[in-house]
Amino acid sequence: MKVKQSLFLECGEALQNVKIRYTTYGKLNKTKTNAVWVFHALTANSNPMEWWPGIVGEGCVINPQDHFIICANMLGSCYGTTGPSNRQFPLVTIKDMVKLHQILIKELGITKIHLGLGGSMGGQQLLEWAVQEPELFENIAPMATNAVHSPWGIAFNEAQRMALENIDPSKGLEAARAIAMLSYRHYNTFQNTQEDVDHRWEDFSASSYLNYQGEKLRKRFSADSYYTLSKAMDSHNVGRHYGSIQAALKRIQSKALVIGVDSDILFPPHEQELIANEIPNATFAQITSNYGHDGFLVEAPQIGQLLKEFLREQ
Repeated sequence: MKVKQSLFLECGEALQNVKIRYTTYGKLNKTKTNAVWVFHALTANSNPMEWWPGIVGEGCVINPQDHFIICANMLGSCYGTTGPSNRQFPLVTIKDMVKLHQILIKELGITKIHLGLGGSMGGQQLLEWAVQEPELFENIAPMATNAVHSPWGIAFNEAQRMALENIDPSKGLEAARAIAMLSYRHYNTFQNTQEDVDHRWEDFSASSYLNYQGEKLRKRFSADSYYTLSKAMDSHNVGRHYGSIQAALKRIQSKALVIGVDSDILFPPHEQELIANEIPNATFAQITSNYGHDGFLVEAPQIGQLLKEFLREQ
Protein backbone atom coordinates (compact mmCIF):
# COMPACT_ATOMS: atom_id res chain seq x y z
CA MET A 1 0.00 0.00 0.00
CA LYS A 2 1.27 3.47 -0.87
CA VAL A 3 0.44 6.37 1.48
CA LYS A 4 -0.86 9.36 -0.46
CA GLN A 5 -0.08 12.08 2.07
CA SER A 6 3.22 13.08 3.64
CA LEU A 7 4.07 11.29 6.86
CA PHE A 8 5.13 13.87 9.45
CA LEU A 9 7.42 12.35 12.04
CA GLU A 10 7.70 13.15 15.73
CA CYS A 11 11.22 14.51 15.14
CA GLY A 12 9.82 17.24 12.86
CA GLU A 13 10.85 15.76 9.51
CA ALA A 14 8.53 14.31 6.87
CA LEU A 15 8.66 11.23 4.66
CA GLN A 16 7.21 11.23 1.16
CA ASN A 17 5.78 8.34 -0.86
CA VAL A 18 5.69 6.04 2.15
CA LYS A 19 4.85 2.40 1.49
CA ILE A 20 3.26 -0.07 3.91
CA ARG A 21 3.75 -3.81 3.54
CA TYR A 22 1.11 -5.78 5.39
CA THR A 23 -0.40 -9.25 5.48
CA THR A 24 -3.96 -10.30 6.24
CA TYR A 25 -5.52 -13.70 6.85
CA GLY A 26 -9.17 -14.62 7.08
CA LYS A 27 -12.13 -12.34 6.50
CA LEU A 28 -13.74 -9.50 8.40
CA ASN A 29 -17.16 -10.63 9.56
CA LYS A 30 -20.36 -8.71 8.80
CA THR A 31 -20.31 -6.93 12.16
CA LYS A 32 -16.57 -6.14 11.80
CA THR A 33 -15.90 -7.50 15.29
CA ASN A 34 -13.27 -10.19 14.63
CA ALA A 35 -10.18 -8.14 13.76
CA VAL A 36 -6.91 -9.20 15.40
CA TRP A 37 -3.85 -6.97 14.97
CA VAL A 38 -0.50 -8.68 15.45
CA PHE A 39 2.57 -6.47 16.05
CA HIS A 40 5.96 -7.89 15.16
CA ALA A 41 9.26 -7.39 16.97
CA LEU A 42 12.58 -5.91 15.84
CA THR A 43 13.72 -8.09 12.93
CA ALA A 44 10.49 -9.91 12.05
CA ASN A 45 8.12 -9.20 9.16
CA SER A 46 4.42 -8.95 8.33
CA ASN A 47 3.91 -12.73 8.22
CA PRO A 48 3.26 -13.92 11.79
CA MET A 49 2.54 -17.46 10.63
CA GLU A 50 6.25 -17.59 9.77
CA TRP A 51 7.73 -16.25 13.01
CA TRP A 52 4.98 -17.07 15.57
CA PRO A 53 4.01 -20.68 14.86
CA GLY A 54 1.69 -22.14 17.44
CA ILE A 55 0.10 -18.76 18.13
CA VAL A 56 -1.00 -17.60 14.66
CA GLY A 57 -2.20 -20.06 12.01
CA GLU A 58 -4.56 -22.91 11.23
CA GLY A 59 -5.74 -24.55 14.44
CA CYS A 60 -4.01 -21.96 16.65
CA VAL A 61 -5.53 -19.58 19.17
CA ILE A 62 -5.33 -16.83 16.52
CA ASN A 63 -6.60 -18.45 13.35
CA PRO A 64 -8.00 -17.31 10.00
CA GLN A 65 -11.18 -19.39 10.40
CA ASP A 66 -12.35 -17.17 13.25
CA HIS A 67 -10.34 -13.98 12.93
CA PHE A 68 -9.41 -11.33 10.41
CA ILE A 69 -5.70 -11.12 11.16
CA ILE A 70 -3.63 -8.07 10.24
CA CYS A 71 0.12 -7.64 10.63
CA ALA A 72 1.93 -4.62 9.19
CA ASN A 73 5.68 -4.37 8.68
CA MET A 74 6.90 -1.53 10.89
CA LEU A 75 8.21 1.78 9.59
CA GLY A 76 12.00 1.67 9.19
CA SER A 77 12.18 -2.06 8.50
CA CYS A 78 13.58 -3.70 5.37
CA TYR A 79 10.66 -6.01 4.56
CA GLY A 80 8.58 -3.79 2.31
CA THR A 81 7.51 -0.81 4.43
CA THR A 82 9.55 2.35 3.86
CA GLY A 83 12.93 2.09 5.54
CA PRO A 84 16.46 3.46 5.32
CA SER A 85 19.05 2.93 2.61
CA ASN A 86 21.72 4.73 4.67
CA ARG A 87 22.26 6.32 8.09
CA GLN A 88 20.73 9.63 6.96
CA PHE A 89 17.20 8.31 7.48
CA PRO A 90 15.24 10.50 9.93
CA LEU A 91 14.77 9.47 13.55
CA VAL A 92 11.71 7.24 13.75
CA THR A 93 9.84 6.65 17.01
CA ILE A 94 7.30 4.11 18.18
CA LYS A 95 4.68 6.83 17.88
CA ASP A 96 5.58 7.27 14.19
CA MET A 97 5.11 3.54 13.64
CA VAL A 98 1.67 3.76 15.20
CA LYS A 99 0.81 6.70 12.94
CA LEU A 100 1.42 4.45 9.95
CA HIS A 101 -0.76 1.71 11.48
CA GLN A 102 -3.50 4.31 11.91
CA ILE A 103 -3.36 5.14 8.21
CA LEU A 104 -3.63 1.45 7.34
CA ILE A 105 -6.58 0.75 9.62
CA LYS A 106 -8.56 3.54 7.96
CA GLU A 107 -7.76 2.08 4.56
CA LEU A 108 -9.03 -1.31 5.76
CA GLY A 109 -12.25 0.23 7.08
CA ILE A 110 -11.86 -1.16 10.59
CA THR A 111 -13.16 0.87 13.55
CA LYS A 112 -12.73 -1.70 16.32
CA ILE A 113 -10.02 -4.28 17.01
CA HIS A 114 -11.09 -7.34 18.98
CA LEU A 115 -7.55 -8.18 20.07
CA GLY A 116 -4.13 -6.58 19.72
CA LEU A 117 -1.09 -8.64 20.64
CA GLY A 118 2.67 -8.41 20.33
CA GLY A 119 5.89 -8.96 22.21
CA SER A 120 9.00 -6.85 22.78
CA MET A 121 9.03 -3.98 20.26
CA GLY A 122 5.66 -5.23 19.01
CA GLY A 123 4.28 -4.79 22.51
CA GLN A 124 5.68 -1.26 22.62
CA GLN A 125 3.70 -0.36 19.48
CA LEU A 126 0.56 -1.97 20.89
CA LEU A 127 0.76 -0.02 24.15
CA GLU A 128 1.44 3.28 22.38
CA TRP A 129 -1.59 2.81 20.15
CA ALA A 130 -3.83 1.68 23.01
CA VAL A 131 -2.85 4.81 24.95
CA GLN A 132 -3.51 7.09 22.00
CA GLU A 133 -6.89 5.53 21.16
CA PRO A 134 -8.21 4.08 24.42
CA GLU A 135 -11.43 2.70 22.91
CA LEU A 136 -9.99 1.11 19.76
CA PHE A 137 -8.94 -2.26 21.22
CA GLU A 138 -11.44 -4.41 23.06
CA ASN A 139 -8.60 -6.59 24.36
CA ILE A 140 -4.82 -6.32 24.35
CA ALA A 141 -2.07 -8.81 25.15
CA PRO A 142 1.33 -7.11 25.40
CA MET A 143 4.16 -9.55 26.15
CA ALA A 144 7.77 -9.23 27.30
CA THR A 145 7.61 -5.49 26.77
CA ASN A 146 7.65 -2.22 28.71
CA ALA A 147 6.00 1.17 29.02
CA VAL A 148 9.30 3.03 28.70
CA HIS A 149 12.54 1.56 27.42
CA SER A 150 14.97 1.00 30.27
CA PRO A 151 18.55 2.30 30.60
CA TRP A 152 19.59 -1.37 30.52
CA GLY A 153 17.83 -1.92 27.19
CA ILE A 154 19.20 1.34 25.76
CA ALA A 155 22.71 0.32 26.81
CA PHE A 156 22.42 -2.99 24.93
CA ASN A 157 21.16 -1.15 21.85
CA GLU A 158 23.94 1.42 22.05
CA ALA A 159 26.55 -1.36 22.24
CA GLN A 160 25.05 -2.84 19.08
CA ARG A 161 25.11 0.52 17.28
CA MET A 162 28.74 0.97 18.30
CA ALA A 163 29.48 -2.31 16.51
CA LEU A 164 27.57 -1.11 13.44
CA GLU A 165 29.42 2.22 13.42
CA ASN A 166 32.92 0.86 13.92
CA ILE A 167 32.92 -2.36 11.88
CA ASP A 168 32.14 -2.81 8.19
CA PRO A 169 28.36 -3.14 7.61
CA SER A 170 28.12 -6.92 7.21
CA LYS A 171 30.44 -7.84 10.07
CA GLY A 172 29.01 -5.01 12.16
CA LEU A 173 25.54 -6.47 11.86
CA GLU A 174 26.86 -9.88 12.86
CA ALA A 175 28.55 -8.40 15.94
CA ALA A 176 25.41 -6.42 16.83
CA ARG A 177 23.32 -9.58 16.62
CA ALA A 178 25.77 -11.44 18.85
CA ILE A 179 25.43 -8.71 21.49
CA ALA A 180 21.66 -8.85 21.17
CA MET A 181 21.56 -12.62 21.62
CA LEU A 182 23.18 -12.22 25.04
CA SER A 183 20.19 -10.13 26.08
CA TYR A 184 17.55 -12.24 24.32
CA ARG A 185 18.60 -15.46 26.01
CA HIS A 186 19.61 -16.37 29.56
CA TYR A 187 22.56 -17.95 31.38
CA ASN A 188 20.62 -21.21 31.56
CA THR A 189 19.94 -21.16 27.82
CA PHE A 190 23.63 -21.26 27.01
CA GLN A 191 24.39 -23.63 29.87
CA ASN A 192 21.76 -26.12 28.70
CA THR A 193 22.41 -25.93 24.96
CA GLN A 194 26.01 -24.80 24.39
CA GLU A 195 28.07 -26.41 27.16
CA ASP A 196 31.12 -28.34 25.93
CA VAL A 197 31.91 -31.51 27.87
CA ASP A 198 34.96 -32.66 25.92
CA HIS A 199 37.47 -30.38 27.69
CA ARG A 200 38.28 -28.46 24.49
CA TRP A 201 40.37 -25.25 24.71
CA GLU A 202 38.96 -23.43 21.63
CA ASP A 203 36.19 -23.61 19.01
CA PHE A 204 33.59 -23.48 21.75
CA SER A 205 29.95 -24.24 20.96
CA ALA A 206 28.81 -20.93 22.45
CA SER A 207 31.19 -19.08 20.12
CA SER A 208 29.94 -21.01 17.09
CA TYR A 209 26.34 -20.33 18.09
CA LEU A 210 26.83 -16.56 18.21
CA ASN A 211 28.68 -16.56 14.89
CA TYR A 212 25.88 -18.62 13.35
CA GLN A 213 23.17 -16.25 14.63
CA GLY A 214 25.10 -13.22 13.38
CA GLU A 215 25.60 -14.69 9.91
CA LYS A 216 21.97 -15.78 9.70
CA LEU A 217 20.71 -12.25 10.41
CA ARG A 218 23.22 -10.66 8.01
CA LYS A 219 21.79 -12.76 5.19
CA ARG A 220 18.22 -11.59 5.77
CA PHE A 221 18.32 -8.11 7.31
CA SER A 222 19.64 -4.61 6.68
CA ALA A 223 22.28 -3.00 8.90
CA ASP A 224 20.69 0.42 8.29
CA SER A 225 17.25 -0.84 9.34
CA TYR A 226 18.75 -2.47 12.42
CA TYR A 227 20.36 0.84 13.37
CA THR A 228 17.14 2.80 12.76
CA LEU A 229 14.88 0.38 14.62
CA SER A 230 17.17 0.12 17.64
CA LYS A 231 16.97 3.90 18.03
CA ALA A 232 13.20 3.72 17.66
CA MET A 233 13.04 1.18 20.47
CA ASP A 234 15.09 3.48 22.69
CA SER A 235 12.57 6.28 22.03
CA HIS A 236 9.70 4.32 23.54
CA ASN A 237 7.92 6.14 26.38
CA VAL A 238 4.13 6.03 26.51
CA GLY A 239 4.12 8.84 29.06
CA ARG A 240 6.03 11.37 26.96
CA HIS A 241 2.89 13.34 26.03
CA TYR A 242 0.74 12.49 29.06
CA GLY A 243 2.77 13.61 32.06
CA SER A 244 3.80 10.14 33.24
CA ILE A 245 3.68 6.53 32.16
CA GLN A 246 1.16 5.87 34.93
CA ALA A 247 -1.19 8.56 33.59
CA ALA A 248 -0.77 7.23 30.06
CA LEU A 249 -1.52 3.61 30.96
CA LYS A 250 -4.57 4.60 32.98
CA ARG A 251 -6.09 5.92 29.73
CA ILE A 252 -6.36 2.39 28.32
CA GLN A 253 -9.92 1.04 28.43
CA SER A 254 -9.15 -2.35 26.90
CA LYS A 255 -9.21 -5.52 28.92
CA ALA A 256 -5.54 -6.50 29.15
CA LEU A 257 -3.56 -9.67 29.64
CA VAL A 258 0.06 -8.69 30.26
CA ILE A 259 2.51 -11.57 29.94
CA GLY A 260 6.06 -11.77 31.28
CA VAL A 261 8.80 -14.38 30.99
CA ASP A 262 10.41 -15.43 34.26
CA SER A 263 13.95 -15.63 32.77
CA ASP A 264 13.78 -12.43 30.69
CA ILE A 265 16.77 -10.20 31.53
CA LEU A 266 16.12 -7.62 28.78
CA PHE A 267 12.46 -6.89 29.62
CA PRO A 268 12.29 -8.35 33.14
CA PRO A 269 8.85 -9.31 34.51
CA HIS A 270 8.64 -6.35 36.87
CA GLU A 271 8.23 -4.15 33.77
CA GLN A 272 5.13 -6.10 32.74
CA GLU A 273 3.83 -6.07 36.32
CA LEU A 274 4.05 -2.26 36.27
CA ILE A 275 1.98 -2.19 33.08
CA ALA A 276 -0.65 -4.53 34.52
CA ASN A 277 -0.82 -2.56 37.76
CA GLU A 278 -1.53 0.71 35.94
CA ILE A 279 -3.99 -0.39 33.25
CA PRO A 280 -7.42 -0.29 34.96
CA ASN A 281 -8.67 -3.68 33.71
CA ALA A 282 -5.52 -5.77 33.46
CA THR A 283 -4.17 -9.12 34.61
CA PHE A 284 -0.53 -10.14 34.83
CA ALA A 285 0.61 -13.65 33.96
CA GLN A 286 4.10 -15.10 33.91
CA ILE A 287 5.35 -18.01 31.83
CA THR A 288 8.33 -20.21 32.62
CA SER A 289 11.13 -20.53 30.08
CA ASN A 290 14.82 -21.32 29.78
CA TYR A 291 14.97 -19.06 26.71
CA GLY A 292 14.91 -15.65 28.37
CA HIS A 293 13.36 -12.81 26.38
CA ASP A 294 12.85 -15.10 23.38
CA GLY A 295 10.48 -17.14 25.53
CA PHE A 296 7.54 -15.15 24.14
CA LEU A 297 8.39 -16.59 20.70
CA VAL A 298 9.37 -20.08 21.84
CA GLU A 299 6.81 -20.99 24.50
CA ALA A 300 3.74 -21.12 22.24
CA PRO A 301 1.85 -23.77 24.27
CA GLN A 302 2.00 -21.69 27.47
CA ILE A 303 1.12 -18.41 25.76
CA GLY A 304 -1.57 -20.03 23.64
CA GLN A 305 -3.27 -21.45 26.73
CA LEU A 306 -3.18 -18.07 28.47
CA LEU A 307 -4.69 -16.38 25.42
CA LYS A 308 -7.41 -19.02 25.09
CA GLU A 309 -8.45 -18.54 28.71
CA PHE A 310 -8.30 -14.76 28.35
CA LEU A 311 -10.46 -14.71 25.22
CA ARG A 312 -12.88 -17.30 26.63
CA GLU A 313 -13.78 -14.84 29.38
CA GLN A 314 -14.85 -12.16 26.90
